[in-house]
Amino acid sequence: MSLIQATNLHRGYSVGKKRIEVLHGIDLSIEKGEKIFLCGPSGAGKTTLMYTLAGLEKPEQGTVHIDGQDLYQLSKKQQAKLRNARMSYIFQNYYLMPELTALENVLVPAMIGGKANKAAAQNALDRVGLSHRYDHLPTELSGGEQQRVAIARALVNKPEIIFADEPTGNLDSQNGEQVMQLLLELTSEDHTTLVVVTHDLTLAKHSDRTLIVKDGNIFTEATATV
Repeated sequence: MSLIQATNLHRGYSVGKKRIEVLHGIDLSIEKGEKIFLCGPSGAGKTTLMYTLAGLEKPEQGTVHIDGQDLYQLSKKQQAKLRNARMSYIFQNYYLMPELTALENVLVPAMIGGKANKAAAQNALDRVGLSHRYDHLPTELSGGEQQRVAIARALVNKPEIIFADEPTGNLDSQNGEQVMQLLLELTSEDHTTLVVVTHDLTLAKHSDRTLIVKDGNIFTEATATV
């Protein structure tokens, strides 16, 4: 059984009287520990697909199963509990709380789950090379350091799945490559499944599978011109 199984996903939006179809009956299976990169141009539907897989955006049609459990048949409370226990998220804009230190930001998901562990948060920051930054506020950190804090925050609860939406989008190419390498190394060490949305095909060379999202459908890299 696949860890993530999506079947016949449809999603669209209405803009005035116009209907825009974003996902066109997508089927996708992701195995435990797999590193999947969803690539494609802006507006192709890759972020909508990731959000749907991640329990953040309900499809209009189709199902998402996490380890055999129908995600969107759960109550909102059950979905939130599952996300906190089994998933983590990394975003382009970091979303660190400005009034909290790096250590406090990393502690947030563990506090939500009722299992705050300062030692675990310190260990997560140590793993991303920020043992000297525990007490620094986000404004005192570079962009690359802020994204490392976000990675540490994503790791602290030891999730089974990490969803990363353009995690290097706000970084220069050198810092972006370093952050991506770090994320892949740490998730490989933990046998964590990783789903990354990126427009940068050069980063996708690190994936187990690169899928091109185009016109609401997905193709393997080799068939992306279909």
